Amino acid sequence: MSEKVLMKGNEALAESALRAGCRFFFGYPITPQTELAAYMSKRMPKEGGTFLQAESEIAAINMVYGASAAGARVMTSSSSPGISLKGEGISYMAGADLPGVIINIQRGGPGLGGIQPSQADYAQATHALGHGDLHVIVYAPSTVQEMADCAYSAFDVADKYRTPVMILADGMLGQMMEPVVLPEPKNTAPEKPWATVGHNHARPHNIVNSLFLSADKLEGKIKERFERYEVIKRDEPRAENFMTDDAEIVVMAFGASARIARSAVVSAREAGIKAGLIRPITLWPFPAFAIEETIATAKSYLSVEMNMGQMVDDIRLVVAGRAPVEFFGHTGGVIPTPQEVLAKIEAMHEAIGGKAAEAAAALTGGKAGA
Repeated sequence: MSEKVLMKGNEALAESALRAGCRFFFGYPITPQTELAAYMSKRMPKEGGTFLQAESEIAAINMVYGASAAGARVMTSSSSPGISLKGEGISYMAGADLPGVIINIQRGGPGLGGIQPSQADYAQATHALGHGDLHVIVYAPSTVQEMADCAYSAFDVADKYRTPVMILADGMLGQMMEPVVLPEPKNTAPEKPWATVGHNHARPHNIVNSLFLSADKLEGKIKERFERYEVIKRDEPRAENFMTDDAEIVVMAFGASARIARSAVVSAREAGIKAGLIRPITLWPFPAFAIEETIATAKSYLSVEMNMGQMVDDIRLVVAGRAPVEFFGHTGGVIPTPQEVLAKIEAMHEAIGGKAAEAAAALTGGKAGA
């Protein structure tokens, strides 16, 4: 059995990626993910791989494109402004059906913003990571152990569906140190018959390209890709349900915010409030099934985020008016506290009780205690 080691989240991502067979890393330094690149710069050469600090984030993602086209397992990492610069290259990768792993250790924005933790890139990652009709699979770990696990499995998922995969974390998780059990190294790499490698005239040339001058051909390619997306939406959504079996107030939170929300839910239960937590592990595909499992008992939903309210819109789409959906959060690097979230849960509980009393009074003609 593997031994537990104490690691930063950024380092756990890097080490786990190496053990998953990643042999190429291209990046550019930016806080708060720089430790990941620094770790790769030391470890990658020892594993017979290539580490290269590119001249820019734009160059880095295009290097990822090239290495992936040649069949390599490849990764890049950055933080919020850097991911924006990578957007065009990510779209090219999606358009060429190229796998690859992209790490975003989020910081406050917009613009240069600040270096404190944030979750304000949710909408970008899940709805607008690049131009055109595309999706990428997005994981949202909430512990250092889960960061390692997600990095390890992301390469397999990327190769399976020939798509970029993003791991969306934040500065808190990237800098946090926790015990982690690292996975065993993989000794075999998957075959990629589509890769642009030598063929010795044994097969036709492989072509990796995202340019289609015929509108009909481009439409056909996109529709084919969206059929694959439907398979991903069916088979890949992941979420953790915590104390939701009888929950009347269902809190939803991902990543670092979920750690805070869990503490608030436990405190609410201790106070006699039927609260529970849904923690999406995949942000795309969004785990709608986890909400459906709570609709029968839920009287209200609460989205807790480190932004001005982004995931809350996806929750409302799934709930579809069957229950109220509220939001609580901070932005700009301010981190919500368990006490603040608990106060919001308590206020929602009081509101639910007040509405129940009004409904009972209406049924009895306004006679209290009838």
